[in-house]
Amino acid sequence: MTAPLDLRSDTVTRPTAAMRRAMAEAEVGDDVLQDDPTTKRFEAAVAERLGKERALFFPSGTMANQAALWVLGAPGTEVYVDAEAHIVHSEVAATAALCGMQVRPVKPVGLVMRAADLEAFVRTPSADAPEASVVCVENTHNGAGGVVSSLDELRAIRTVADRLGLPVHLDGARLWNAAARSGTALEAFAATADTVMVSFSKGLGAPIGACLAGSAEAIRRARIARKRFGGGMRQSGVITAAAHHALEHHLARIADDHAAARQLASVVDGVAGARVVPPDTNIVMIDLPAPRAAEVQARALALGVRIGVWTASRVRAVTHLDAPADRVAEAAPRIAQAIEATFAG
Repeated sequence: MTAPLDLRSDTVTRPTAAMRRAMAEAEVGDDVLQDDPTTKRFEAAVAERLGKERALFFPSGTMANQAALWVLGAPGTEVYVDAEAHIVHSEVAATAALCGMQVRPVKPVGLVMRAADLEAFVRTPSADAPEASVVCVENTHNGAGGVVSSLDELRAIRTVADRLGLPVHLDGARLWNAAARSGTALEAFAATADTVMVSFSKGLGAPIGACLAGSAEAIRRARIARKRFGGGMRQSGVITAAAHHALEHHLARIADDHAAARQLASVVDGVAGARVVPPDTNIVMIDLPAPRAAEVQARALALGVRIGVWTASRVRAVTHLDAPADRVAEAAPRIAQAIEATFAG
């Protein structure tokens, strides 16, 4: 029996045979002592691609994001960030718990925060109001359905941040997707921020890990934060070898996931009143006519497709390395069938 096609996230991928070989053959040392040669080569390669002085490997994107806020911000201040950002909803209040900062959720007029939205939420200085210390942007934007923020818009946000005297952190967990979709160089996107996080366990298909890139001083302090948060690793080359393999061999195919997502969206949109957020990249958000997402999920699984519940009235499907286009094409009408069956009559 064929296993269900798992479209809950692009984090469900498993290492390829070539990636496993790279892991098994990795030259390793003690990374806490900065002696792991595989990790050092990988971090240098990431920094070069992003046009930054240094990069540092982290077990997760959440830890890297929080390390960036710890480095750039200050306790007792707040972070201007899109109201639907990953940092707000999916990092278990780490900004407060680990950094002593609160988020200032910026509600965008459109799908994602723009410079005008940020300006509208800037607080009037007051003895009673908290000061801000960081602006954070997310590209692509997960909660909005993998939406890409353009280079021009990120530059405009940077202009506002500069006027306010605030550093910028870019949560670029899926920056690879943003670059592939827009044709904008990774280095150009990264130049709009003081620090940038990129993940390897999503679109690139590595089993674990993210990097934070920035100036040499920012990364020196990020290493302190990583240790403090419990992220110091010993023979980390075993896992950075997988991430490096992903960067070298899987980046070029990422547009295939975008094409598969568009095909899926075209089949599902409009079925039984469901509406799809037109996918920019590899995330397909499906808004249902009533809050019955769990039922749709269960019916889809019975038909051989795993999808995620985002809210009570929204389900999500994400295309990825382990979901070939032909299988996504087979899965799309099954998801449509699940929606139709849920809302029939």
